[in-house]
Amino acid sequence: MADKSFLDWPFLEPRHKELAQALDSWATERLVGIDHSNTDDACRFLVRSMGEAGWLNHTGAGDGETLDVRSLCLARETLARHDGLADFAFAMQGLGTGAISLFGTPEKKAEWLPLTCSGQAISAFALTEPQSGSDVANSTMTATPDGNDYVLNGEKTWISNGGIADVYTLFARTGEAPGARGLSAFVLPAGLPGFEVVERLKTIAPHPLAKLRFTDCRIPATALVGNPGEGFKIAMSVLDVFRSTVAAAALGFARRALDEALERVSSRHVQGAPLFDLQLVQGHIADMALDVDASALLVYRAAWAKDSGAPRVTREAAMAKLFATEQAQQVIDKAVQLHGGDGVKSGEMVEKLYREIRALRIYEGASDVQRVIIARQAMSDTQGRQ
Repeated sequence: MADKSFLDWPFLEPRHKELAQALDSWATERLVGIDHSNTDDACRFLVRSMGEAGWLNHTGAGDGETLDVRSLCLARETLARHDGLADFAFAMQGLGTGAISLFGTPEKKAEWLPLTCSGQAISAFALTEPQSGSDVANSTMTATPDGNDYVLNGEKTWISNGGIADVYTLFARTGEAPGARGLSAFVLPAGLPGFEVVERLKTIAPHPLAKLRFTDCRIPATALVGNPGEGFKIAMSVLDVFRSTVAAAALGFARRALDEALERVSSRHVQGAPLFDLQLVQGHIADMALDVDASALLVYRAAWAKDSGAPRVTREAAMAKLFATEQAQQVIDKAVQLHGGDGVKSGEMVEKLYREIRALRIYEGASDVQRVIIARQAMSDTQGRQ
C-alpha cells in the first residue's frame, strides 16, 4: 500500500485528499486486468471509462473556470501507480485541450470540452516536428491565410494519440514575425482532406503515437486559438501547467516501484532471513523512500504555486519535472535490481515500470532542457537582485 501521508501536507486541501482517495478506490477496482495488447483499443476504453466516471472533468476548464494543477497531479500520480496507459490517456485529454482551457473562446470551450471531458472524444497536442523537438521556435509547418481560411502544410511527429484522436491542437507558422513570435495555435478535427497519418510509431512502452502530414489542408479561420502570432506563448503556457503533471506521473511510477520492492525484500529470503535484513538492501530502500518524498515535495510545491495564482511556474515546474523523472528512473532501477532475475521478466510490474519511466525524461522538455531552464532562471534571479 502506497504511503498516503503526503495528502495531509499543507500544499493540499481536504478536497484534494478526497479526490486522491476516491480515484485510488476506483482504480483499484477498475484498472485490473485491462488488455493492453491492442494499445488503441485500450486507450479508447480507458478514456471512455474515465469519462463516464467523471474523472476527466479535471482535464478541462470551462468558461469562467481554471485548471486545478494539484488535482491534475494527484490524478496522474494515482493513475500512474495503477496503470501507465491509464495515466497517459488521462494526461492527453488535458494536454490536448489545454490551449482551449487556457485561451479558448466560450464557444470553442463549449464545442470541445464537454466531449473530451466525458470521454466521447479523444484529444491530441501536435507541437513536435521532425527537425524541432524541444526547439519549438524552429517549427517550419505553415498555416497560410487564404480568405476566411488557413491552409496547412508540413509534418508533425511523436504526436501522442496520433491516429486515434478526434481533435488536435496544432501549432504552425503564420509568419507575423521570425522565430517564436511567428507561430499560431489552431484546433481542428481529425479526418480533414489533406490531413493524413503517415506512420504509427512504436516505443518500448506501447502508447498510441504517430507522424502526421498536412498537404494543403484547409481549416476555417475560426480554428485559431488566441490571436495570430501567440502560438508560442500558448504552447509554453500549456506546458507550464502540464509539466508538473509529468513529474507527478513519474512520482506515481516511483511509489509503485517502492511498494513492489518493499514486498519483495520482506517476502524473499536469503540464507534463512528476509532479504530486507541485509544492510545494503536497507540502504537501497532508504534511498528510494528519500527520492520519492523529495520528488513529491517538488511536485506539489509547483502545483500549489500555480494554483495560488503565480502567472508562470517555469522554474518550479522544471525542477519538479527534472528531479522526479530522473529519480524515478533510479528508484525503479533499484526495484528491478532487488527483484533479481524476476525484475527483467517480461510482464512483471517492475519490468513494465522500467519501460514506462524512460520516456518521461524526454517528452515535454528533456532533462537537459530542464537544466538549461533552471540555470537561466537562477542567473536571471541573481541579476535581478544586483
